[in-house]
Amino acid sequence: QVQLVESGGGLVQAGGSLRLSCAGSGRTFSSYAMGWFRQAPGKEREFVSAIMRSSSSTYYAASVKARFTISRDNAKNTVYLQMNSLKPEDTAVYYCAAGGGPTRQREYDYWGQGTQVTVSS
Repeated sequence: QVQLVESGGGLVQAGGSLRLSCAGSGRTFSSYAMGWFRQAPGKEREFVSAIMRSSSSTYYAASVKARFTISRDNAKNTVYLQMNSLKPEDTAVYYCAAGGGPTRQREYDYWGQGTQVTVSS
């Protein structure tokens, strides 16, 4: 069992940056792929980024590639999402997830409660 808690969301102007963190509990954190997903108002939850267990592979949605960077620190049981050059369309609730990965939601077994990111124009 893994419990996930996201932090770092907030309100930022377009062009700004935020770093999201997701802290996981349990000694098996490093055995999971970690993903970030987001859900904007009135839209389906969508894949944003994922990182495999040993950080050997990372994945990004086309809409965030070159702007967002995912990383993990297994010693701290934490995964990060550095978000740069934010756009109003990045406004959403961001969720982290743990599981087999990488891009399909059904491959993830554990989910956090989400953190709100709002980008003003």
